[in-house]
Parts: sequence; C-alpha cells; structure tokens
Amino acid sequence: MRIVISEFMSLDGVVQAPGGVDEDTEGGFAHGGWSHTFFDPEVVGGFIDEAMGKADALLFGRRTWRTMADAWPDREGDPFADRMNSIPKYVVSDTLGDADLTWDNSTLIPGGDAIARIRELHATEGGDLLIMGSPTLVRALLSEGLVDELRLMIMPVLLGGGKSIFPEDGGQRPLELVSTVTSAAGVQVSTYRPAAKE
Repeated sequence: MRIVISEFMSLDGVVQAPGGVDEDTEGGFAHGGWSHTFFDPEVVGGFIDEAMGKADALLFGRRTWRTMADAWPDREGDPFADRMNSIPKYVVSDTLGDADLTWDNSTLIPGGDAIARIRELHATEGGDLLIMGSPTLVRALLSEGLVDELRLMIMPVLLGGGKSIFPEDGGQRPLELVSTVTSAAGVQVSTYRPAAKE
C-alpha cells in the first residue's frame, strides 16, 4: 500500500485545526476553522475526492480520529460520508482502548507498535493508505521515510504558529512536484513524491 498524506496547510506550514473552532486549541491555537474561507468544491473538494477514491484504508492519530469519529457517523446518504464510514480505519493511540472504537471499521494500533505495524501495512498489496491531519503521526512517518506521496492544499493565509507535519531533525528530503493546480481562491493544490535518489 502506498502511504499518502493529505493536508490542509497554511502558507507558513500550519496544519492545526483547519476544520473547526474547537477542533484543536492545544498551545493556545486560536484560528480553528481557518480553511473554510478558501475551500471550493471543484478544485479542493475534487482533490480530496480523488485521494479518497484511491484509498483502501485510512490512518489517523488519536486526536484526528476522534474528531472524525464525532463528525462522520451521523452523516448518511452522502457518497463521501458513506465512504468515510465504510472504509477500514486504523488509529494510532496509547490512550484509546478497543471499547472506544465506536466508529465502524476502526482498528487500534498501539503507539509503541505504530511504526512496525505501519511498515507491515505499507508492504501489503492494496490501494493507498491515506492519512488526513494527524501531524504528530505524519512527522514520524516522514522521519522514517515511509511517505510515498504528499497531497497539500496550501492556502493563502499566515497563521503565525501552530502544528506542522514537517520533521525538525535537520534532515534533507528532496521532493518531486508531480502536479499542481491553483483554485480561484488562491489555494495551491499540489502533489509531491520523494525524489528519486541519484
């Protein structure tokens, strides 16, 4: 399975709480819901639909999984919501237990086993293993060289600080720009893959 990251991102690299005011206020973050101004169904929505169409499973960190689990199960009759609810989902957590996994088709991966278990999933046959949000998990996967594709929706706003997906370990990781489109609202919708090593 290819490991694919899909993120709403500010111009200064922040991915924290794009969807709602109270989604993630950790660190005093006060801009929750910042992506709504720039979302359009055709370009940004189409980019998300395309990623979901290639996914065979979703992978989340605890906080993002809980946000999604609170949002999607009650939305029925919409094709995207039906897909979100029916697709297999993995959640990495040391605090959730199996009894907490109330969102259909969710499987717990204990935090201490995460990298080994994700390597196993990466090595299996199938479509994409898609990760949305989950910055701590994404940073770890980038650090381990386990990301096959970055799908970034870079929005024309500076947030002045917040959570990022990028490792701060001094490592250089060249990327290749595979495709890019700009929406009418100025969102740069871009796909990157690790550059071939020479």
